[in-house]
Amino acid sequence: MPRSLVTGGAGFLGSHLCEFLLNKGHEVIAIDSLLTGTVANIEHLQCEQFKFIKHDVTEYIYCAGPIDYVFHFASPASPKDYLELPIQTLKVGSMGTHKALGLAKEKKATFLLASTSEVYGDPQVHPQREDYWGHVNPVGPRGVYDEAKRFAEAITMAYHRFHGLNTKIVRIFNTYGPRMRPNDGRAIPSFVPQALRNEPITVFGDGSQTRSFCYVDDLVDGFYRLLMSDFHEPVNIGNPREMTIRELADTIVRTTGSKSTIDYEPLPEDDPKVRQPDISKAREILGWEPKIGLEEGLSRTIPWFRQRIAEK
Repeated sequence: MPRSLVTGGAGFLGSHLCEFLLNKGHEVIAIDSLLTGTVANIEHLQCEQFKFIKHDVTEYIYCAGPIDYVFHFASPASPKDYLELPIQTLKVGSMGTHKALGLAKEKKATFLLASTSEVYGDPQVHPQREDYWGHVNPVGPRGVYDEAKRFAEAITMAYHRFHGLNTKIVRIFNTYGPRMRPNDGRAIPSFVPQALRNEPITVFGDGSQTRSFCYVDDLVDGFYRLLMSDFHEPVNIGNPREMTIRELADTIVRTTGSKSTIDYEPLPEDDPKVRQPDISKAREILGWEPKIGLEEGLSRTIPWFRQRIAEK
């Protein structure tokens, strides 16, 4: 039975990854400080093959016994979170990655880093390919997340080159699905609760900025394919279907049957104008591409938010 350790295992993506690995026959250890994660995301996973440890991964990570795979997913991931938690975001991207890499080196484990499309910043190349170095403001408010992930990629490659560690880097584009926190500042978990309450939907800027939204099940399948590959350079995993934020808002209003109108507010500083992955590498190397369209993904996600609203 393979043994996997997932940092950030009680978060949105981390909990889905833990569930996927358990279904693949792995024993799974989830580590999370619960800064933005919650045990509610993993309560349904309780079994003999699953263990949760509350721990801050910026501190030394101790784990008895063998580990085959280390997945480093710990980090605040929404602009709202990392603007409120700038120091913690920088520390988990730098010190946390260092500690997770150290554990993988000690255990001779394969290491997979959850990086982000934010390493491309406000891109001047569109769509974004992995060989694009990015356009990032290191001293802007979003720099705490962008640069933490860029450092994480750099130290991961250093461990691969210097120590011979088997490493993988996935650059994650906008993702959605059940277990996202309502109103976490990202588009879908902000728009859906507003639509379900028939409240005005808050769109920043004029709504012409674009994003590409990948359903979480597709994303996690991409992680696993990358893990099983022999590839070590960064790989984009995301849905290449690009749409404007206004189109997303209109789709959510239509899908929920809402009476919501659209309210426009100023665009935050350094907010990317475009975001679309070039997934040529994922298709070629991993045989991966997303299968779940936005409408189907929303139909799986909306009941989650409806239940959260009903519980309040």
